[in-house]
Amino acid sequence: MILTLIKEDEKVMNIRDMNIDDIKRVIDLYINYYNEIEKSCWTEKTAYKRIHQVLTIEDSYSLIMEDAENKVVGFVMGYFKQYDDILGYCLEEIIIKYNEQNKGFGRELLNEIEKRVVEKGASCIELQAVNDKMHSYFYCKAGYLNSDSFVNKVKWFA
Repeated sequence: MILTLIKEDEKVMNIRDMNIDDIKRVIDLYINYYNEIEKSCWTEKTAYKRIHQVLTIEDSYSLIMEDAENKVVGFVMGYFKQYDDILGYCLEEIIIKYNEQNKGFGRELLNEIEKRVVEKGASCIELQAVNDKMHSYFYCKAGYLNSDSFVNKVKWFA
């Protein structure tokens, strides 16, 4: 299914299911976003592996957003996760091209993944986000809350 959005400035965006063939199309966006904005050190090899892992995990479901010229504007990746009594969706990544941020494209992509995973039976979306103002604002505005019942734990090895 392809959803076509027309923004106020007449900018046309298409949202469709993402697949393995799209990795080559999104890898530069992934690397540029994380290395420039988040000050990470992704390489083509590590980014490919990360994206491939998420797209090939059992019950993976991801979307890609393209403009009218089929240039990638953003994408969202995740997978369904079965619990004893519900089906959840784990949102692993949502990335919008830096110069297209703050134009509503992230919100549109998030709204569309929410709609589609609910149609597929999900009762919730869970995610981990960077603990900063930008991410907090984006997710709070979309109705996401900090979980009272789960806390992330990490153990680093030298």
